[in-house]
Amino acid sequence: MFDKLSLLAVIPEAILLVMACVILLVDLSVKSAKRGTTYGLTMLTLAVVVALEAASATSGQTVYAFGNMVVNDAMGHWLKCFAGVAVMVTLVYGRDYASSRDMLRGGDLFTLSLFSLLGMFVMISGNNFLGVYMGLELLTLSSYALVALRRDHAVSTEAAMKYFVLGSLASGLLLYGMSMLYGATGTLDLSGVFKAVSTGQIDHQILIFGLVFLVAGLAFKLGVVPFHMWIPDVYQGAPTVITLMVGGAPKLAAFAVMIRLLVEGLSPLAVDWQQMLMVLSVASLAVGNLAAIAQTNLKRMLAFSTISHMGFVLIGMMSGMVHGHPEAAGNAYGSSMFYVVSYVLTTLASFGVILLLSRDGFESEEIADFAGLNQRNPLYAAIMALCLFSLAGIPPMVGFYAKLAVLQALVSTGETSSIALAVYAVLMSLIGAFYYLRVIKVMYFDAPTSNAPLTSAIDVRAVLTLNAALLLGLGLLPGGLMSLCADAVTKMLAS
Repeated sequence: MFDKLSLLAVIPEAILLVMACVILLVDLSVKSAKRGTTYGLTMLTLAVVVALEAASATSGQTVYAFGNMVVNDAMGHWLKCFAGVAVMVTLVYGRDYASSRDMLRGGDLFTLSLFSLLGMFVMISGNNFLGVYMGLELLTLSSYALVALRRDHAVSTEAAMKYFVLGSLASGLLLYGMSMLYGATGTLDLSGVFKAVSTGQIDHQILIFGLVFLVAGLAFKLGVVPFHMWIPDVYQGAPTVITLMVGGAPKLAAFAVMIRLLVEGLSPLAVDWQQMLMVLSVASLAVGNLAAIAQTNLKRMLAFSTISHMGFVLIGMMSGMVHGHPEAAGNAYGSSMFYVVSYVLTTLASFGVILLLSRDGFESEEIADFAGLNQRNPLYAAIMALCLFSLAGIPPMVGFYAKLAVLQALVSTGETSSIALAVYAVLMSLIGAFYYLRVIKVMYFDAPTSNAPLTSAIDVRAVLTLNAALLLGLGLLPGGLMSLCADAVTKMLAS
């Protein structure tokens, strides 16, 4: 079970684990307020891991290790690669912010970030109920600690408490669903679950009972209605750098878990879980977009926006099988993966601007704080406008193509209900465009309320500019990333 091939399959995870412990010890002797040594080691670790995952992804091989508990395929490697890059970008954007708020007294931000990324890696590679759950718990426990990292800040502590209580409930739901499916199938291995369910000899009611709890747990991790109430409170209450850490890379891991559990393990029950996802997506699109209109806090507005975007991800997930036949699976799940990647890319840039505008003693998170931003710094205003256009799905931004790809996959099923859902999603997107355009109006047409200088390190400006350029570039030329996602998903399904 623990052969050489298995050990080679988890080298990136081993590097993350070892370096997180090493960095924790090295940080004890670091005196710099900005934790230069700790930051450098963390970024080096992430760069090595990202390079290893990219190299493995391009090989296109699928490897099963540790008695089929771990699977490394092209989809998993690319999602890990994107997650590692997202964490790197988050730390670049948030280092000065964290330093000015005394959040770097120890190396906790960096080590917890590595542990949360390790949890994502384990989730993405999980081919076993217990493996997936262990990765999920490592990620969520690290996230609880990160949200509460600003220990002297009452709002952050309150957000962490809410996140902990609701997250524990969701973990319980997910674990209960897994236990029901284990009891029904007699195996924790996803391929074993697939074979057992495919026989048709298991009581369907027991399977559906477990499936309901499983989908409920996944819905919480994605933050879709009605399991969404932690999202606005955590996004608003957590320090902005932690909001980005929680709202960015983990969405990639949650998507991977959804693919592993529902598609690889429970695709014979697709007709049942597709109906559940349809209800969740319809509710998420409505609540997310309508509630965002009433928000004056930009972070809270983006939280409700996230809920609506996760509704679009679910639309892609429910389009992969028509009447139980997976002909459209590669296109639909590839579109959904493309949507998640483009959403995370846009989220990084939008919160990067919020972090830039924040300064010592001032949180720039109200929409009114962005008044006249174009007059203060045209570059930052343009970057934020690109992010908002992308989130709204306005061409030629990558967000437009992401929505188009998901809706195309939905309509191609030819089902009347699917076409109706596509029309509904477009109408909800039109409503969503209002609150995004409102922020752009404030940035370009309102008088500035502050003339404080907007300064940032050159590495932050460079990464932020590249991030915004990708939003436009991938919108104009989306074929490469779309082909990558579709190819990765197709290889995953073939294995």
